[in-house]
Amino acid sequence: MTPQSVYIHIPFCTNKCFYCDFNSFVTNNPQLVWDYLEALKKEMQLTFAQTPPERIKTIFVGGGTPTFLDAEQMRFFLQSVQENLGQYLESDLEFTMEANPGTTDREKLKVMRSFGVNRLSFGAQSFDDELLKRIGRIHDSAAIGKSIENARLEGFENLSIDLMFGLPDQTMDKFADSLDRAFELPTTHFSAYSLKVEENTLFHTLYQKDQLPLPTEETELAMYLLLIERMETQGYRMYEISNFAKPGFESRHNQTYWRNEAYYGLGAGAHGYVNGQRHVNAGPLAMYMQMAKDGLPRVEHFAVTRVEQMEEQMILGLRLRRGVDIAQFERRFGESMTQKFGAVIEAEKAKGMLEESEGYLRLTQQALPLGNEVFAKFLGIDK
Repeated sequence: MTPQSVYIHIPFCTNKCFYCDFNSFVTNNPQLVWDYLEALKKEMQLTFAQTPPERIKTIFVGGGTPTFLDAEQMRFFLQSVQENLGQYLESDLEFTMEANPGTTDREKLKVMRSFGVNRLSFGAQSFDDELLKRIGRIHDSAAIGKSIENARLEGFENLSIDLMFGLPDQTMDKFADSLDRAFELPTTHFSAYSLKVEENTLFHTLYQKDQLPLPTEETELAMYLLLIERMETQGYRMYEISNFAKPGFESRHNQTYWRNEAYYGLGAGAHGYVNGQRHVNAGPLAMYMQMAKDGLPRVEHFAVTRVEQMEEQMILGLRLRRGVDIAQFERRFGESMTQKFGAVIEAEKAKGMLEESEGYLRLTQQALPLGNEVFAKFLGIDK
């Protein structure tokens, strides 16, 4: 089945956050941005000519910082999307764009809205101004509220906020205060992630020098449990281990990944999954733009074996609070979950980590903070 979801990467940022290992580039050269957008347009044309979609249900523009684009660049980019995908778009399309509170003005929002963007995901991370500086964010807490107010004024109703916990010198009180302030805003969705210290980041350098005072594992766990509890009391239902939504506002695009479904991936460093094949695009801008002149800018391309697909179905699906659809697994693979993973499932059930509920296999409540340990059990069964 051809993909019904599209991911598009805009790799530019005003500055590099201290924890970020994403494929992103700081630039003040507008010509570089225009050249990239031209290359991206070519990749769109070639991709959809080679593998035309039947219909598109979700588009997600991530980064980097998509709202780094000025209004004119944004218009050009969204016009390219419209030209290449307009005829395939479903009437109830979910069209998400990541936004930085420091780069979201009303002129830009007007352009986005006029081209059908209907969901915004704001990288707030925290409402503690000292902490925002500490992690290298360019905005302050007031900018978050202002950006959301601007978005509402321009007609956006589906608004998500990203939060982080386990940050340097972050205490339970500071995290609880950030949650309180986040809940004051008219949002429909939250994503919340613990800090992971990744290589090739400033935080990794500091960590190696023992200059990164992180909360203890116990404190980080307490933050996660507080997050789950507070989200529930505020009416945000946990539908994935790091994502919470008002009913009906779950991210349909991200559920494409968690259900292990196909998607197009466009832009520098983007990943795609089409016709049972995964691919990775060139990450460095010069390489991406050069390759896009002559064809698809792909540096890796590999078929996913049936066993790998089964493993991915379990690992990705168990992230969803509902879990993995037992009957759908058998329909997809012609083999039951029990036949393939029975021993692992029974062992994890006995430990109180997995349970069956309404035709789904899912993590138990106590297993939520330990998901990665459970997921690992489903890897390499045939080895």
